[in-house]
Amino acid sequence: MTWTLNADNHAGEGDPVASVLVPRARDIGDFAVRRALPGSHPRTIGPFVFFDQMGPVTFEAGRGMDVRPHPHIGLSTITWLFSGEIQHKDSLGYDVTIRPGEVNWMTAGSGIVHSERSPAWARNGAVLSGIQAWVALPQDQEECAPSFQHYTADLFPRMDDKGIGIALITGSAFGKRSPVVTASETLYAELRLQAGAQLFVPALAEEQAFYVADGTITLGGKEYAEGTMLVLKPGSGALVTTSTGARCMLLGGDALDAPRHLYWNFVS
Repeated sequence: MTWTLNADNHAGEGDPVASVLVPRARDIGDFAVRRALPGSHPRTIGPFVFFDQMGPVTFEAGRGMDVRPHPHIGLSTITWLFSGEIQHKDSLGYDVTIRPGEVNWMTAGSGIVHSERSPAWARNGAVLSGIQAWVALPQDQEECAPSFQHYTADLFPRMDDKGIGIALITGSAFGKRSPVVTASETLYAELRLQAGAQLFVPALAEEQAFYVADGTITLGGKEYAEGTMLVLKPGSGALVTTSTGARCMLLGGDALDAPRHLYWNFVS
């Protein structure tokens, strides 16, 4: 099956952006992150209730990411790296090092404990960069048994052609389907555009947004800088263009089946 791309389409009249979320800086010990979700309005995008951009940060010799063991309930976590490595350990016994292009999908359900640390080699000037996100579980699955899946990079649909690169992380888009098993419809992809490239992204989910991780993009005639989350109007697609080159994340899915409370590492 080929990729279904059509840069000649247009998003329609007017501005497709409903709201712009500017992340808040949060210090997590060894470095700061940009936290775009939960936002002020809206607080969530589809099932996504938490969205952090990590780095890029270059660790000094002997330093690294050290998120000590902590619990989660009622959610799934997804880690997607642009560079670097993170060693995941959890109370189910998994000990997995994640690398760029791979996915760790951890479902907390009724409860799990895990840690995330830089492996030994990455504590000597290595660069860490990526996205840490949480998705809320449907109400009827919030108390499911915890589980963990690691997906290697070769499993994901990818394309790199005419200045456009796509990695489909979860869900369905552009005529492809990700192998990642999710509890609800969840759209997640990494989009890379070279300077001058353009990509029409149709309405693929009930709720949909772009997060600009690097560079700048233009939607509806307005340019947006890195570190910006752009929430689209319901049913709207968007023609994405860039004069500088950009890396952005496409995220969304079905709206939550009820409001969620977030407290520390817990979602309910």
